[in-house]
Amino acid sequence: MPEHQHHDPFEDRLSAALRDTGDGFAADPAAGAALAAGGAARGRRARLRRRAAVLGGAAAVALAGVGGALLVPGGDSSGPRRSSTAAAPDASASPAPAASYSGDDLIRTLKGLLPGGEFSQEAARGTDGRLPPYAHVVYDDGDGAAAVEIGLGRVEPGSREVRELTRCPDRVFAEYDDCTTSRLPDGSLLMLYRGYEYPDRREDTKWWSAQLVTAGGQHVSLSEWNAAAQKGAPVTRGEPPLSTDELKRVVTADVWRRVVDAIPEDEKPPATATADAPPPPPRASGESIGETLTALLPDGLTVVGRGGQETGYAYLVVDDGEGRSLVQINVQPGMSDVAGQLYGDAETLPDGTLVTTEQGPGEKGGEGVVMWTADTMRPDGFRVVISAFNTGGQHQDATRDAPALTTRQLREIALSPEWERLR
Repeated sequence: MPEHQHHDPFEDRLSAALRDTGDGFAADPAAGAALAAGGAARGRRARLRRRAAVLGGAAAVALAGVGGALLVPGGDSSGPRRSSTAAAPDASASPAPAASYSGDDLIRTLKGLLPGGEFSQEAARGTDGRLPPYAHVVYDDGDGAAAVEIGLGRVEPGSREVRELTRCPDRVFAEYDDCTTSRLPDGSLLMLYRGYEYPDRREDTKWWSAQLVTAGGQHVSLSEWNAAAQKGAPVTRGEPPLSTDELKRVVTADVWRRVVDAIPEDEKPPATATADAPPPPPRASGESIGETLTALLPDGLTVVGRGGQETGYAYLVVDDGEGRSLVQINVQPGMSDVAGQLYGDAETLPDGTLVTTEQGPGEKGGEGVVMWTADTMRPDGFRVVISAFNTGGQHQDATRDAPALTTRQLREIALSPEWERLR
C-alpha cells in the first residue's frame, strides 16, 4: 500500500519481506513451511491488528495430558520426556507453569488436539527463544492437506490491541463469510473468523481463524487454510478442516495459557518520555474526524455508511444518486520527519503547506476501481490525507465511472481550517 494509507508501513514492509523471502524456498516445501511458520506469531498478529484496525470501526502456549499427547517442559527436544502412558492428571488441578517448552512440545500438543489424520511439514519454536512461540503443521484428515498453525504471546489487558485483535472486520473493507466475537465465562474474548487469505478473492484460498485474549492478556491465535500453505499453494479442499466449534475447542485449551505463562517477560524497561524523546502527539478520535468530514462534504451527497478507528482515521460511504463511493481520511500530527519522502515534488502554498494530488488504480483488486487522493501537510507536520473511490468498498468491483468527489474537492476538504480544531 502507498504510504498515504492509514496502517503501519513498517508492518507492511516486514510482511512483504517475509513473503518475498519465502518465495525463494519454493523448491523445498519443508524449508518453505518452516520459514513461513517461523514468522507466523508476529506476522499473523500484525496482520490481524491491521485488519481489525483498518477494517474495524462502525460495524475491522504446565504440564497436562491433551488428546493422548503430553506437553512437557524442556528446551531440548532430545531431552527426557515423561511417558504418554502416565496416569491422566486431575482435570481440576492447576499445575504451576513450567520453566520452558520446546518446539517439539508445542507440535506434539497441537497434533494431539486435532482430530485423527496425517501430519507433515512440521515447524515450531519453543518458549526459550527471543521470538514468540508457535507451531505449524500440514494436516490431512483424508479430505486434503491443510496448513494449521498456532501462535502465542501476551498483550496488555484492556488495551487497544486487544480490541483490534478481537473485533470483526468492517465489511466495507473485507469480504468474509462469517465472524463473531463473544466473551467467555472466564472473561476472555474470543473471535471466530471465516474468510479468505486474499480479501479481494483473487484466489480461492480460505483462511479461518480463532483469536483468544484472556482477561490476563494471554493471546492465542489459531489459523487454518484449505491449502497446504498460506500462500502460493493450490487449494486442496473446499474448506479448512476444523469447524468453528473445533477451532474454539483447540484455541481455548487450557494448556496454551500455561505455555504463554512460560514465555519470559520482556526484560527491557518500558519506554519513557524524555527531553530527547518526547511523547508522540495525540491523535484526533475517529469519531471527531468522521463528524468533521461529514460537515465538509459538498451538497448533493448522502452518507450511507461510516466507520473508522479509535484515533487518526475515519471513512464515509456516500452516494450522489449515481452509486456508492468510499471516502477515507487520515489526520496525523507530528509527521514532519517523512515530509521529504512524501512530498518531494509537492506544491507549496504561501503558508508553507505541502499539497499533492493523485489519480490511480485501486489497491485491493476490485475490477475497475480507481482511487483519487489529496495529501496535505502543514508546516508543523500536521497531515491530512483523503482518498475517494468509485466503489463502496475497496475489495468490490467499481460501481461507477469515477469517485463521487473530484480531486479538487478532496483538496479543498483536506485544506479546510476545520481540521485545526483536531490538533
